[in-house]
Amino acid sequence: MGFDLAAVRKDIAPHGDLRVAINLGNPVLAKIDERTGVFSGVSVALANALADELEISISLTAYDAAGKVFAALEDEAWDLAFLAIEPVRAEKISFSSPYVCIDGTYLVKTESKFQRASALDTGGRRIAVGKGAAYDLFLSRTLKNAELVRATTSAGAVDTFLELGLDAAAGVRQPLARFAKTTTGVRVLSDNFTEIRQAMAVPKGRAVAAQYVQNFINRCLQSGFVAKALDDSGERDARVAQPFVV
Repeated sequence: MGFDLAAVRKDIAPHGDLRVAINLGNPVLAKIDERTGVFSGVSVALANALADELEISISLTAYDAAGKVFAALEDEAWDLAFLAIEPVRAEKISFSSPYVCIDGTYLVKTESKFQRASALDTGGRRIAVGKGAAYDLFLSRTLKNAELVRATTSAGAVDTFLELGLDAAAGVRQPLARFAKTTTGVRVLSDNFTEIRQAMAVPKGRAVAAQYVQNFINRCLQSGFVAKALDDSGERDARVAQPFVV
């Protein structure tokens, strides 16, 4: 692979263990069994595979929202994370190329007149969103007229939408669709307002670690590891990204 693995270990896990932030706010990528405390999902599989490859111990810490993962960087709380690529985050994080692409879309009431995501950006419309989530950052940049109402987490955004009678809740298509399937009176729009590009991330300034992680994710995409991990976790609708081509 052309890497000095001792140098990689020192850069990616300077404290000894590979400290990994797992975002449970996006169930497409990671879940936890509340009974056993066992993590699962594609991001967990990737983290474990990376640690095994480097022959270093691993420590997983759960966060219930992506915004909290990003905030924890200020305390140097993690060495590796799984987050959507966003310009604000890229100021402090080195991202790999994406390994999964996910639709960001809206949950609305069944009787809502809205059929397309773009139609919601009108004056007087209020949209619930998880604070600091990728779609919060995207919508904060792009919405011209609609107002965002922020909940603590993405799951909480759905509750806020229902409790306050808002026009929509923004989120990842798959969990929104699962919610709509089991809840009367709501539906998910057929189109999306953005494509969320999920990537592996290391703190800015760790150049050796960033290069290795990029190489690692490319190999995992090429080998079919990412596709299998998604399939094993039951997330077959998520789109596997293409390997990065130099």
